[in-house]
Amino acid sequence: MMSSRLLKRACLLLLVSSWLCSLSDAKRKTPPSPPPPPPPPSSSGLPVRAVCLGGWLVTEGWILPSLFDAIPNKDLLDGAQLQLKAVAAGAYLTAAGQDGAAAVVANRTQAAPSASETFKLWRINETTFNFRASSGRFVGAGSDGGAAVVAVAAAPGPSETFQVVRDDGDKSRVRIRAPNGHFLQVALGSNSVTTDYYGESTSWGDDDPSVFVVTKVLELQGEYQICNGYGTAKATPILRNHWSTYIVEDDFKFISASGLTAVRIPVGWWIASDPNPPAPYVGGSLQTLDNAFKWAEKYKLGVIIDLHAAPGSQNPWEHSSSRDGTQEWGTSDANIAETVQVIDFLASRYAKSPSLLAVELMNEPFAPRATLESLMKYYHDGYNAVRKYSSTAYVIMSNRLGPHDPTEFLQFANGFPRAVIDVHYYTVFNDLFNNLTVQQNIDFIKSNFSSELKNVTTQNGPLTFVGEWVAEWRVPNATKEEYQRYAKVQMDVYGQATFGWSYWTLKNVNNHWNLEWMINNGYISLKT
Repeated sequence: MMSSRLLKRACLLLLVSSWLCSLSDAKRKTPPSPPPPPPPPSSSGLPVRAVCLGGWLVTEGWILPSLFDAIPNKDLLDGAQLQLKAVAAGAYLTAAGQDGAAAVVANRTQAAPSASETFKLWRINETTFNFRASSGRFVGAGSDGGAAVVAVAAAPGPSETFQVVRDDGDKSRVRIRAPNGHFLQVALGSNSVTTDYYGESTSWGDDDPSVFVVTKVLELQGEYQICNGYGTAKATPILRNHWSTYIVEDDFKFISASGLTAVRIPVGWWIASDPNPPAPYVGGSLQTLDNAFKWAEKYKLGVIIDLHAAPGSQNPWEHSSSRDGTQEWGTSDANIAETVQVIDFLASRYAKSPSLLAVELMNEPFAPRATLESLMKYYHDGYNAVRKYSSTAYVIMSNRLGPHDPTEFLQFANGFPRAVIDVHYYTVFNDLFNNLTVQQNIDFIKSNFSSELKNVTTQNGPLTFVGEWVAEWRVPNATKEEYQRYAKVQMDVYGQATFGWSYWTLKNVNNHWNLEWMINNGYISLKT
């Protein structure tokens, strides 16, 4: 299921008001100055033609859903957004009061997504959870010792910990055991949610005030979800097997033989703490990245290290490893400094590799939560961290997603030699394309995206990079020849980016997102 990556871009692009802008985007001591490494293999061959190795070192469930198959209660992972309807009362639970930080009651006959009737899960184990209200406060038992349920805690503790008991015959029917050992209920004729239902047995019928029907509005399937869903002990062999088998040396050989010149490798911030990253993350991905560099060197490919998931999450989606969609990156100087340390670690480790082409400081920061001020501070410090170890590696600064000016970093980035601006272009995530024909999609690429790319590509400014694109769209029943035309026009337009482009992704269960499949089946040809 292409859950969050699809949903997240739909949300971000719908936020942008104009037709054009809505679719554009997409603790080491300082060592002595090292000698410059050999030039990266593509440094004299810009623009690059690259492919993203998505779904490898940073998990995205929609790319390979089977990774999640063995998780108990895999539909109840961190960040799942749930609505709870008390069946006897026929009403939805809501966190009422100002900003939702007050009593939890059952007084809504209808529920809307992203409203006060929606609660986010924090998973403790397969049956035990915290519930986070839309206010950001956690649901818990009242502090006065009574039976009332409230949403007031800024952080969860024992009073905010609940057990979910499911009906074996209908998993959407649940009972919720409170910290006092009793079940939540909404008594008949009342809208109060209380922790005082004492009966252990139930028929799961509509007359039971302790029974709730669960509707899942949204789910996340990222690195946090897979690690915490399995638990670190069980996740470790699963992810280590994935890392060693999903992308292998033969894939680098294929990439090179196909006419591509570089790989963009998404990594998460926890890689800098390998082999003992903080819970719930799994150690071992650093050795995999080391292997990737060896293979890239062997097949003369450039490597773009892409910090895809920053500490605190720079956007609300699964690929930033957000626990529940909350975006906290850049909200403190300490957080920014922590992120710079990740870049410092990566640059120091790989600066001497002849395949290090670029370091991308961050993928897809989301506006307005990721502010210009915080990003400029980070980009400045991150750039300097790379330059401590390499004078030749390019440093890539991603444009923001969400409402923003696509040229907002041009003047800033122009002050940094070998800086690159990353933009992402997709048409597949926006309802505006629902009824467009094949030719209208192609014309949009040739006119609108081409124009936007020209606006950020200036003669004396930073280089430009279309860091993500895909030959997928919303044209139903398109023929192979139509896909070929759509892919070719994008390669022609994005080939004007002065740093180059990168296709999302090399492998994917969805064929048109799978560049390997697209090449092997004749949809895309990179041979000149």
